[in-house]
Amino acid sequence: MLWLGCELAFFLMVRLGLRVLGLLYLCALQNRWFMKAVYTIGLLVLSNIFMTFAWYGHLKFQHLPFFQKAGLLGAILASWLIAFFEYCLMVPANRMGFDANGGPFSLVQLKVMQEVITLLVFSIFTVVFFKSEPLKWNHLVGFILLVGAVYFIRK
Repeated sequence: MLWLGCELAFFLMVRLGLRVLGLLYLCALQNRWFMKAVYTIGLLVLSNIFMTFAWYGHLKFQHLPFFQKAGLLGAILASWLIAFFEYCLMVPANRMGFDANGGPFSLVQLKVMQEVITLLVFSIFTVVFFKSEPLKWNHLVGFILLVGAVYFIRK
């Protein structure tokens, strides 16, 4: 039964992927819009990598001598330093991507897209750094529903 669910999820992801490729082709026809979309998404991905390390990195690296000596306050300060770089990427991404500033996305679209990117980055982070936290079928279903939310908000 689980195999059937994974097969269905794969089919839906491929179908959505083909729609995204079609959208990218149409966007390429309007080069300026396309480049703003690519830069916005790229900056959102990079900022979410920094955010994930700021929020959860200290849980993995708490065995390092620096974190053991610094305690909770050191972890907070290190997270703030990392989060600074996240904001240096997130703010330009939102400004560039916002349609009132000439970007391709509405405010709601930016937020939902950012949430999907956050989930994707967090899932990769979890699998790579926390091998004791496996992703399960219900995580995959939740992710597919969020991708569906992006699809319906774009409509």
